[in-house]
Amino acid sequence: MNILFLSRLFYPHIGGVEKHVLELGRLLIRRGHKVTVVTEQDSQKTMLKEMFEEIEIFRIPKLKEGKFKKFKIWKWLCNNYQLMENADVIHCHDVFFWYLPFRFLFPFKKIFTTFHGYEGYPLKRKDILMRKISEKLSMGNICIGDFIKKWYGTNPNFVSYGGVNLISDHRLKAISHEGAVFIGRLDEQTGVKTYIKAVKLIRKKTPNFKIEIIGDGKFRKEIEKDFKVLGFQENSGKYFQNYNFAFVSRYLSILEAMAAKKLVFAVYDNPLKEDYLRMAPFSKYIKISSSSSELVSKISFYIENIKEKEKIVEKAYVWVNKHAWEKMVNMYLKLWSSSL
Repeated sequence: MNILFLSRLFYPHIGGVEKHVLELGRLLIRRGHKVTVVTEQDSQKTMLKEMFEEIEIFRIPKLKEGKFKKFKIWKWLCNNYQLMENADVIHCHDVFFWYLPFRFLFPFKKIFTTFHGYEGYPLKRKDILMRKISEKLSMGNICIGDFIKKWYGTNPNFVSYGGVNLISDHRLKAISHEGAVFIGRLDEQTGVKTYIKAVKLIRKKTPNFKIEIIGDGKFRKEIEKDFKVLGFQENSGKYFQNYNFAFVSRYLSILEAMAAKKLVFAVYDNPLKEDYLRMAPFSKYIKISSSSSELVSKISFYIENIKEKEKIVEKAYVWVNKHAWEKMVNMYLKLWSSSL
C-alpha cells in the first residue's frame, strides 16, 4: 500500500506528532508498505527532498506565517499533485486544511485524519469548526485522547494515547538520583513554571533535590536565570533513567516515563488540560496537581514512601507495556481497511 502522511513538522524536528509519524512510518515500511511524508521545511538547513530510513520526505519550502500561507501550501501541493494521485491512502495529522481543496478534486481518494492535542485554552470557535469540517470530510479519524470528543464534539473511529518503544526490565537502572527530569516545551501547555516553583519549594526541605530540564520555548531565558536548560534532545527518553520522578504533562512523554518505571507528576491550569489528564485511562497511575503547593505535597510524600511509589510505578509499567507502537500501527491499518 502506498501511504501519504501530511504533517506540519517531521523529522529531524523534535515533537510528539513528529515522533508519532516517524514510528508509524518505520513499522509500516517493515510490513512492506511505501511511506511518503509531506511536511514544512522547518529550517533552511533541511533538504527539500530526502530519504530517511526508507521514508520519502518532501518538504514545502519554508514559508512566513500569515493569511496567505495556506494558499502557498495549496499551490505547492497542486504542483506536486502526483503525490496525492499515486497514494492509496492519504492521512492528515491535524493539517486536513492542506488537503481541503483536493478533497473535491479527488472525491474517491481514501482520506483520514488524526487529531493530536489542542490549540490552547480557551478554545476558539474557528478551531472547533475546522475540526468538524476535517471530521466530516474525512472517511475516518483517530483522536489522541478522549477529551477531544468532549471539547471538540468529534466522533472518533478510534481513540489512542500514542505508543512507546518497550524497555525490558533488565535494561532499567535500579538506582536513580533523588530528583526529576522535565521534558517538553517551555511554555504554558506543559506547566513548566509550576514545576520550577515546586522545585524551589522542595529544596527548602530537601536541598539536594535535582532537576534536569530538557526542552525549549519562550520561557527558556527566564528559567535559565535559576536552572540549566539542555534544550531539546533527539533521544530525550534516556534522561528518565537518571531520576526517580518525571515532570511531564503530555501523553507521549508520560507513556515514555511509565515505560522507564518513573513516577509521573503531571500538572494542569485550566479545565481542558484537567480533562486531558484525568480522562486518560492511565490517570490512576500518575499524580495530577493543579498548583505548585499541591505538587510539592505529593512529591514529598513519595520521597518519604518509596514502597508506595514502587507500587504505582509497577502498575503503570504493566499498563504501558500493552501500548507499544505496533498496537498503534494495527489501529491505523484497521481504520484504512474499513474504507478500502
